Amino acid sequence: MAHELERRIFIRDFRLSVSIGIHDFEKDGPQTVVVSIDLLLEPVGTAHGDKIANVLNYDVVHDGIAALAKSRHFNLQETLVEAILDLCLAQPGVIEARVSTEKPDVYKDCRVGYEAMRRRAAD
Repeated sequence: MAHELERRIFIRDFRLSVSIGIHDFEKDGPQTVVVSIDLLLEPVGTAHGDKIANVLNYDVVHDGIAALAKSRHFNLQETLVEAILDLCLAQPGVIEARVSTEKPDVYKDCRVGYEAMRRRAAD
C-alpha cells in the first residue's frame, strides 16, 4: 500500500533590507525585515528522478522575495506578507503558503511581526 508523501519547502530567517513603515523616521531608510515561509506542495504522481526540473526550485521563491522587497515602499508588514503569499501561491505545485515577517529592531525586549496563511484557490 502506497502512502502519500506530504512535501514542504521552507525558507527561514531570510534577512532583507526593506523600505517599510508608516512613521516618518521609518521612511528615511530601509529596515531589516526577517521573512520565513513554509510551502505545502501538491502530492506527486511520479518520482522526481533527482532532477531539479521535476521539483519546485526554491531559488525562484528566494530571488522573487528579494526582488519584491526591493521593488517599492511598504507601509505595513501585512501588505508585504500578502505580496509574498501571492508570489508563493503563483508557483507551480504550491497549494498552501504560510508567510511571516518580523521587524527585529522595533523593540529591544521582544520580536514583533505578522503572519498569514493562504491556500491556493481551487481550479
